[in-house]
Amino acid sequence: MKQEPKTREGIAARFRGFLPVVVDVETGGFDPQRHALLEIAAIIIRMLPDGRLEPGSPIACHVLPFVGSEVDPSALAFNRIDPDHPFRDAVSESDALSRILTPIRKAVKSTGCNRAILVGHNAHFDLGFVKAAVERTGSKRNPFHSFSVFDTVTLAGLMFGQTVLARASREAGLGWQTSEAHSALYDAEQTARLFCTIVNRWRELDPVRAWETGPQP
Repeated sequence: MKQEPKTREGIAARFRGFLPVVVDVETGGFDPQRHALLEIAAIIIRMLPDGRLEPGSPIACHVLPFVGSEVDPSALAFNRIDPDHPFRDAVSESDALSRILTPIRKAVKSTGCNRAILVGHNAHFDLGFVKAAVERTGSKRNPFHSFSVFDTVTLAGLMFGQTVLARASREAGLGWQTSEAHSALYDAEQTARLFCTIVNRWRELDPVRAWETGPQP
């Protein structure tokens, strides 16, 4: 006998089975195959009982450059990271991915979602570095969709007319601390707050919410 499809609930219903997870990386350059991954932070988005979104607790790691990687001095001047700092407490790419991806996989399962979807500011940049690190380390069960993302550059351009994270954050009333910027943790926190703000404001503008009427064909 044919089984009826399960009705999605909560955040799984809102994004058709995708769990939004904000990710920000700081790197030694622009090429995910050559340049080192230096910091990574992730924030799982959760849904409140009233349907509004809010950021979960952040997970962040300083990462040791992989063997043979390159670090562009201009990238370090921009993100102000010293890969050799004695108190940096960095871990290997493999350990960093385990710390980041394990709770995401658990959240995907517990929320009834099918996959995680990466939320980022210029999100394909972050996804590219995550995918390259997963491939280098042989990490299993990458929870992220392999090419789809939610990009807050596009969303902020639509909602606020701003595409730079700092300007979009200020326009959204979230503030911006320049001294904290360009760390993976701070940028992930601001991106998560921006994403939730945009989605929640859209919800207020659209009282008839199609995602609350049941599963879509």
